[in-house]
Amino acid sequence: MESNHDIIRRAMETYLAENEKFTVKGVKASAARARKALQEISKAIRERRKEITAEKEALAEAKSS
Repeated sequence: MESNHDIIRRAMETYLAENEKFTVKGVKASAARARKALQEISKAIRERRKEITAEKEALAEAKSS
């Protein structure tokens, strides 16, 4: 299964490529693909933040025991 970190990286690469096609070349379909990639990034970021918080709390708990 792909990690949220990997999803963010892949979606960012997609976003950058599609955004360039839209802004530089004027490809309208690329705008929709760029927006989709941004939505994927947004979802994965929320999940990754939760993972990081859980990992941080687990480390703090392990350290205090």
